[in-house]
Parts: sequence; structure tokens; C-alpha cells
Amino acid sequence: MTDKTLPFTKEELEAIASQVPTPFHIYDEAAMRSNARAFYRAFAWVPGGFISFFAVKALPNPHILGLLKADGFGGDCSSLPELLLCQAAGIIGEKIIFTSNDTPGHEYKKANEFGAIINLDDISHIPFLQESLGGRLPEMLCFRYNPGPLKEGNAIIGKPQEAKYGFTREQLFEGYRIARDKGVKRFGLHTMVVSNELKADYFVETARMVFELAVELKRKLGITIEFINLGGGIGIPYRPTDTAVDLSYLGNRVKETYQNILTAAGLGTVRIAMECGRMITGPYGYLVARVLHKKAIYKDYVGLDACMANLMRPGMYGAYHHITVPGKENGPRKKYDVTGSLCENNDKFAIDREIADPSIGDLLVIHDTGAHGHAMGFNYNGKLRSAEVLWQGGKKFKLIRRAETVADHFATLDYPGLATR
Repeated sequence: MTDKTLPFTKEELEAIASQVPTPFHIYDEAAMRSNARAFYRAFAWVPGGFISFFAVKALPNPHILGLLKADGFGGDCSSLPELLLCQAAGIIGEKIIFTSNDTPGHEYKKANEFGAIINLDDISHIPFLQESLGGRLPEMLCFRYNPGPLKEGNAIIGKPQEAKYGFTREQLFEGYRIARDKGVKRFGLHTMVVSNELKADYFVETARMVFELAVELKRKLGITIEFINLGGGIGIPYRPTDTAVDLSYLGNRVKETYQNILTAAGLGTVRIAMECGRMITGPYGYLVARVLHKKAIYKDYVGLDACMANLMRPGMYGAYHHITVPGKENGPRKKYDVTGSLCENNDKFAIDREIADPSIGDLLVIHDTGAHGHAMGFNYNGKLRSAEVLWQGGKKFKLIRRAETVADHFATLDYPGLATR
């Protein structure tokens, strides 16, 4: 079970909302950093060292990246803008892993210029990368392994054999051989087969799979894997009935597996990496909106000044996000559809959800938006992207992204006379 209370009071939120109009995403700095440090403590045992490459796609804001960098995090990037965000936050060199598919050559070139670890997604990308870099491969390469039917996925990421990502087992061995023969000296191994998974033992079994693979690569090709990236995918308890992954348990079980396989095979200095995003910041972000309308027809609706453009997961995936009406947690409750203003009927944050019965003008808070919340926003229907706020306790906060304006929205249009107000 997970306690779905808010870290801030109604009065504190109203004080912030008086300066930052709703809707906005707000992130709990202290809780986020405490969680990040707990993650590192769980893997402090790794003999070769541990690094978590924060999945920049989850919360692409340099203010957040800078906070995480101070706690040892690197960056997991998949595009040029994400590389630039890491650079701006001071995350450079092999603190970045660049994992991308269908990647243009100029982005590989920039990742190489940054000194990032390039993690290739397909065996055909080896010659493509070589050509993109003027005929030479980097000193270090990492390959993404797709185990296909050898490993189950989950509902979000799908079955590995149906995913577009990664090398098959046969391609992986051939890819390392090709890279070795072309002069690559240092090697990493990566896999990522689930998303938002709450079963800790799933990640232990994934570690076992890639640890055994590293031993086999050493035996068959003479290649020593320098680091193994276990991927991300650790989930968060979106529902009150969910339980968060026990990081201490996970770290200890991976340690046992490491010792039994890698250490026993003489590979006891392999570094371990992960690339979690959702688990690091997700539970510590909230979408704050205000109730604009209440409607009663065939069912009852609460209409917000936020919409699917601010948080697309419920409308796109049917995902559950808890809802709180600050100041009315213990008041009367009623069943509603909680909706936004897009011209789409799936623009709903909740369907037939019993919530505290709000009044028009009340604040309403949607939980667990600290990952894949603002980042997945869009401008359909001319909706403007919201602000992002870093909450620092009480009424203290920092605006880390202002809300978009009409002028921002029209900035790429070349059309005379277009009003921007």
C-alpha cells in the first residue's frame, strides 16, 4: 500500500498559484533527492562502481538534471536536444549514454564529440556509425540486447520479440566480433525489456541473463565487458494499492547474482549501470489545476483548466493517476469523470472516479506526474505548455520553466499579421 497524501498544504499551493497561474507541474525537491540517494545506496556494493543514467525523456529540465548530477547521476539520452540539456547541466563525457534507434548521423557525431557512450540498437548501425564518424569507430561501444522469446516483457513495453529495439543473440556476438576487429577496445552491454515494473525479482532475473551473457562473450570472443547497463523500467506505485519496489532488496539480490556469476567467472570488476527515470522523479511531481466547471448530464463531470496536453497518460493509456482536492480530503465524496477541454472525448484524467467533491474554483492535484508528465505534453487544439515549479518547502519555490505564451506557439510560423496576444 502507498500513502497518497500531499507534501504541501492547500494554503501553500494557493500561495504558489497566486504567482504561477494554473495549470502547472510542481516537483518536491527534497523527496526527489532523498529517493535518488537511496537508489545509489542500494548499489554502493558494486566493486567496479555504479552509475544511474537518468532517463532525460522522463523529465527533460536542466534544473532537475543539475540536482541529480549533484547526487552522482548521469544522463540517458536519445536525441540531440537531450544531449544539449545534459551538457547545460554539466553532465558530460561518459556520464552520458546515448541510446537511440533510427538515428541520424549528425546526432551520432555530436554524441561522439561529447565523449558520450554510444549504445547501438542494431548490427547495421555499426557501419553507419563508422561512416558518420568519418571512418573510425569510438574507442568504446555498447550494444543493446533484445532477448526475444527468451525473456518476457510486460504490458507497457510489450513482448521483446515484437519490439523494434536491440540485437538478437546471434547478432550480438557477431556485432562484438566486428567491433573488436575494427579496433574498438572497450565494451558495454545493455538491455531494456520492461517499463513501469513493480516486481523486483524481474530485474534480478534480467541481471542474471546479461551477467551470463557477459561471461559467454568473454569465453567465446575474448571480450571483457567493462560495464553492464541493466536498463530502467522500475515502476512506481500509481495506485494506493500498489507497493513501491524495495531498493535495498533489489540491490542485495543483484549483488548475490553478481557474485555467483561475474565474480565466480573472474569478472568481478564489471561496473553496473541503470537508467531509471520514472522511479527517480515520478512520485514527486504533481499537476496542479483548478476546477472551472461542473456538469451533470448522463453522468457527472468535473472540468479543469488542465487537459490531456498537460498529462497525456490517462487519456492515451488509460493510466491511473491519483487525485486529491486539497483541504477537502476528509469531506464528502462523489463519483465523477474528471475532464479537460480538448476536442477529444478521451481527454479525461479519471473515469467514474470517486473523489472529494470539489467546488468551482477549488484546486485539484493529480499525483505522480514527475515523469512522462510535462515531457509528453503537446500543442494540439492550440493548447500552451504549462509552467514547471520546483517546490522547496512551505511557500518557497523556484520557477524552472515558465508557461508558454501565444507568441511562443506562433514563433515558428512565417505569416504576416498573425496576432500574438
